[in-house]
Amino acid sequence: MALAVLCAFTIVAGLTVARLLPRRLALWRQPGVAATRLADPGQVLGVATGAAGARAATSAGVAAALAPYVGSPVLGRQVGILVTDLVTGQVLYQRNATSGFTPASTAKLATSVAALDVLGPTARFRTTVVTGASPSDIVLVGGGDPTLAAGKPPSSDYPQPATLLSLAAKTARALRASGRSTVHLGYDTSLYTGPGLATGWSPDYVTTGNVTVITPLEVDQGRLTATGAPEDADVADSLPRSTDPALQAATSFAAFLRADGITVDGAPAQVTAAAGASVLASVYSPPLAEIVQWMLEESNNVIAENVARHVAIATGRPASFSGAAAAVQAVLSKLGVSSGIKLYDGSGLSVDDSITPTDLVRLIALAASRPQLRAVLTSLPVANFSGTLSAGGSVFGSGGRTSSGVVRAKTGNLSTAAALAGIAYAKNGQLLSFAVMADAIPAGNLVPAATSMVSLAGALAGCGCR
Repeated sequence: MALAVLCAFTIVAGLTVARLLPRRLALWRQPGVAATRLADPGQVLGVATGAAGARAATSAGVAAALAPYVGSPVLGRQVGILVTDLVTGQVLYQRNATSGFTPASTAKLATSVAALDVLGPTARFRTTVVTGASPSDIVLVGGGDPTLAAGKPPSSDYPQPATLLSLAAKTARALRASGRSTVHLGYDTSLYTGPGLATGWSPDYVTTGNVTVITPLEVDQGRLTATGAPEDADVADSLPRSTDPALQAATSFAAFLRADGITVDGAPAQVTAAAGASVLASVYSPPLAEIVQWMLEESNNVIAENVARHVAIATGRPASFSGAAAAVQAVLSKLGVSSGIKLYDGSGLSVDDSITPTDLVRLIALAASRPQLRAVLTSLPVANFSGTLSAGGSVFGSGGRTSSGVVRAKTGNLSTAAALAGIAYAKNGQLLSFAVMADAIPAGNLVPAATSMVSLAGALAGCGCR
């Protein structure tokens, strides 16, 4: 009886659906070509100047918003500012915009754009171990990976770098497979040339923890713990950095080999590996896009200098400070950014570097317009949230609530110079690109000057500027 009832119900339901289906299908319209032009979707990010119905920022509105900041005595007598619409390039405010200023770490924008353009965002840097002059010799070859760590960094660190610990394990396996258990270790730094410190660098940059001697073989950017061991945790401190990072890396590598059961005779010696030497093991850095993020967020000087040298190598120039600076400038010149850039390094630590506000804004505009350069924008610190714009992240870390989350910018500061360049997301939905620079800041006013610059950017974001 139950089966009979179920069958009867199914038949009735099927007949009902059959009667309804033609009418339902008649309501379904096949896609077709519209007889009239459809409405434009409109702009997703930003408000284009002159767009129908848009209430875009005006020059008068921007001037009024910036008035409380541009004449601030804490900025000193030499101040340059440029504000433009990121989408159209329309200049909304300018003051000494074509004059050269000490860029400090905003120079890393130039290095980042040049590197991503020449090398591509997926480029990786390789550290290798190769055979040496005799069967018992091996050579650790520096490949200019500025993120290479000694031991395993904390799992919370991003990106996760390659490590000498992993390279040693791979090398030990290769040695055992070939029947070797005792080696002499050499290390090769021949990828780079020239001095390890740049023109215009303060003699105390290494002892105050700003940078280490630049070499293609180093670990943890030369950071040291209080005991003098490599500091695998990516922490900001003022401890002195290594004065011989290549030897430190080789010594750490030898210790890891010994822990893996390989006997290393004697101390590591600096050598040059033979061309075409067989590779025993290798490790690769994270992709360049992730390295750029690391560099820009925390304003990492060692990463910047290594990345600049890779631009030199890729363009056929010497991998030195002068060769790297010339390479970055040449690449930017081809991209249309060259009129006011004069570099002596890749990090902006040199007091002799010079960039105009106009060129900083051009770099931001380039990054916004070319997918290959996108990592520059996405890596910029966010006000009150990340990197050197976060609370305690740098002298720029106390810019007030108006900039929170709506200002992304690269910071830069030396003792009497400060600069800030990036994007402000205005209250009317418009994206404004800006650069503010000052390099004659009165003594003792660095923190107030940096705070004033972040507040200026916050004023752009908060006003709508009509």
